[in-house]
Amino acid sequence: MAATLSGRHVEIAWPDLGITVTAELDARNAVLADALWEALPYQSLQGHALVAGSHLYHVAPMPSLLYLPATTRFDRREAPDGTVFCSALQHLGIKYGTLTEPMPASPVGQVRPEDMAGLAEAGQAVWDSVYSTKKPVLVEVRKAGRGGGHRIPRLTAADPEVNRLVGDVHAETERSWLSEPPELADLHRGWIPSGAGSFETVLPTLLFVNGETRPLGYASYGGLVRAVVDGMPLDSLRQMARLLVGTPAEFLGYCGLERLWAFTQRFLACLDHLDRDDFQAVVSQLALYINCLGGWNLQLFPWDTGDQLRQQRPAEVSRQS
Repeated sequence: MAATLSGRHVEIAWPDLGITVTAELDARNAVLADALWEALPYQSLQGHALVAGSHLYHVAPMPSLLYLPATTRFDRREAPDGTVFCSALQHLGIKYGTLTEPMPASPVGQVRPEDMAGLAEAGQAVWDSVYSTKKPVLVEVRKAGRGGGHRIPRLTAADPEVNRLVGDVHAETERSWLSEPPELADLHRGWIPSGAGSFETVLPTLLFVNGETRPLGYASYGGLVRAVVDGMPLDSLRQMARLLVGTPAEFLGYCGLERLWAFTQRFLACLDHLDRDDFQAVVSQLALYINCLGGWNLQLFPWDTGDQLRQQRPAEVSRQS
C-alpha cells in the first residue's frame, strides 16, 4: 500500500458532466505530488487516450512536469483502476479500465473506491466527446473542499526582447487553453489560406498537422527543457534548437498555425544571446503552448471518419481466409 500524504485530497471535476471524483495523493513520487498540489487549482480541456484504452489525460499548466524526477515508475497496464499519474509529457492522467500500451508511468495518487463508477462514467462521456460528438469537456482539478479557479503560469526572462516573446506566448496560451484556437478551428472547418491539401483535400492536412504538433511539443520542446535542466552546454542547446524546431514549425505555419511559426522565428532569431535561464523560460513557455495546441488537435480531429475500420481478431481473420 502506498504511503499517503496526510490531508492531500484532490477533487477532479467535470462540471458539464456533473461528475466529481476525489483522489488521495501518496508518497510514491512525492516531488511530483508536491508540484501538482502547488499548481492547484486549474482547469483544462479533458482528453482521452486514442490508442491505449481506458485512460483520461489532459495537459496540466505545470512547466516543471517536463523535468521533475520520478522515483517510482511502472507499466501503467498493471496499475489499479483509478491510479492518477503525472507525466513528463505535461499530462495528468487517470486509468479507469483496461490499457494496452506498455508505457512506464509515474503514479501520484489513487481515486477513492466509492468514486470509481463516476470515473468510468466520465471516461465514457469524454470518449464520446473526443471521438464523435466533438463537444469539448473541461476538467477542473482543485484541492478537496477548496474553491476552484484557473491560471496559466507566466515565466519571465531577463532579456527584454525574450521576456516580450515569453509574454506573448503566455497570452496566446491563455486565449487558447479553454477555447478552441481560431487557427485550428478554421483548419478543421476546411478554411486553409495557403491552400495546403493536395487537390483541395482537408483530411491529409489535418493528419499531418496532428503528426507534427505532438512531437514538436512532447519531444522537441520538452526535450530542450529537460536538456537545459540536466546541464547540456548552451552552445549545444542552441544547435539542438535549430535542428529540432524550425522545419516542423514552418510546415505548421504553412498549414495555418501562423502564430506558432511567428513565435518560432522570434525564438530562433534571439538564440545567440540567450543565457541558460532565459533559454529555459522561453522553451518552457513554448512547450506549454504547443502542448495546448496538441490537445485541441486531438479534440477537433474527425476520428469517426474511419469508423468503418475496425480491428480484426485472429479468429476472425482465420474464418475469412
